[in-house]
Amino acid sequence: MAKLFSKETKRKLLVWILPRLAYALMNLLFFTCKKKFYYQQHVFGTPTLYAMWHGELLMAALAYRHYSQCTHINTVDTIISHHFDGEMIAKLMGFYGAKAIRGSSSKGGVSVLRHALKSLQNGRDIGITPDGPRGPRHSVADGVVALARMKKVPIIAMNCRPTSYWKMKSWDQFCIPKPFCTLEFYYSDPFYVHELSLEEAKTLIQKRLLEHAV
Repeated sequence: MAKLFSKETKRKLLVWILPRLAYALMNLLFFTCKKKFYYQQHVFGTPTLYAMWHGELLMAALAYRHYSQCTHINTVDTIISHHFDGEMIAKLMGFYGAKAIRGSSSKGGVSVLRHALKSLQNGRDIGITPDGPRGPRHSVADGVVALARMKKVPIIAMNCRPTSYWKMKSWDQFCIPKPFCTLEFYYSDPFYVHELSLEEAKTLIQKRLLEHAV
């Protein structure tokens, strides 16, 4: 019995159960809500970095799926931490067809960068939370800038603003939309940072992401 309910066994059960439950609840929530999408330009056939704040991550896969239906790329790799919650997020994103690149700027940064560059080279989009996995909230780490500069690919800032929501008391103030609210999805025009300095690029990305942040 001790082995059956060991810490490792419990973690495996949680990784198997919670992502499936979250997937079902997310799709149900999305179905109950009204949706509004705001964008002016699309990037066609060009691998792109999709940036979203960690606290708005819940609807990221659905936001990407809608936008990618209008482009020639509908495959995305997401950069997800090695933490336990990252393992569950990776499993959840897999249900939406997204592949996970495991790691962060603090752990496995070189490996993450190498795999992300390879994904872009193979024509896949990259989803990234510039302030993840531990913040500070609404900060921008160097990784997104490094990818954008090395491959000279565009960035699109994504935001999900529910008209009614719960906000958790976590470092990222994680946002959970309430059923039957209106989900407002904002997509910035594609922009480039490869001609900017590191600090200029980080400031621009932060500015674009804060324009419609929750």
